[in-house]
Amino acid sequence: MLTPSSFFDLDRCSHAKLFTGCSQVWQALAGLKEYVHAQLQQVKRANCVLPKGNGIPLAGHLIVYEGRILAGEQWEISSGSIAKGELAVQGKDGVLTGASVIMAGAVLMGEGIQIGRGVLVEPGALIKGPALIGDCTEIRQAAYLRGHCLLGKRCVVGHATEVKHSVFLDDAKAGHFAYLGDSILGVEVNLGAGTKCANLRFLAGNVMVTVDGRRMDSGLRKFGAILGDRVQTGCNSVTSPGTVLGPGSLLMPNATAASGVHPAKSLLR
Repeated sequence: MLTPSSFFDLDRCSHAKLFTGCSQVWQALAGLKEYVHAQLQQVKRANCVLPKGNGIPLAGHLIVYEGRILAGEQWEISSGSIAKGELAVQGKDGVLTGASVIMAGAVLMGEGIQIGRGVLVEPGALIKGPALIGDCTEIRQAAYLRGHCLLGKRCVVGHATEVKHSVFLDDAKAGHFAYLGDSILGVEVNLGAGTKCANLRFLAGNVMVTVDGRRMDSGLRKFGAILGDRVQTGCNSVTSPGTVLGPGSLLMPNATAASGVHPAKSLLR
């Protein structure tokens, strides 16, 4: 009931190994930092990690292509659907297939920022390392990634969305004005504008999770939400610390989800 496979189709996501050995799905959060650092060691050997960011907005576009970083002035950049691989970088010698673009005005801070293929980072976005950003993912204007963020393929971190120590599995989207702290979004999760995933209790102590009417200690002082595959939230909805929604659940607009495990296809008003 509480295992990762009860919430996620691990055969469909890029980072299934994060959940290895977890008997309770939220235990993956305790191992997230270690997993991110281990993944970075692998991609460093392939020369795919960006140089240390200095926190100063980029003066010009950067093109990331096959382990190289190129100045953007000589390239024509056009973008359709990022998730469909329609980001195009073209110069006089042809198209850079699979190139990623970090636009002028974006801010990179610290070490350990890895960008996949076909990624677009828009002006005004701030990314703190470490962060792993999967292929064809879109980081929109004014997004804020606060470190230890793990994003799969075809994800969206939208305008004024803040993400801290959290996971987006493939095709997860938080398009507008969201907050995610210490949370995991499953495959094809979509957050309505203004969704907030609270991660810290008012009172001191670990976050408790209600399971079948019994209170269980999560072992985590900070624990936001686990949203199973294809969960959708409405605009201005809130999840309490320790909310676990089963696959296909709906959290309606302006509603607050109580802490605890909610079964698949729940409707929360």
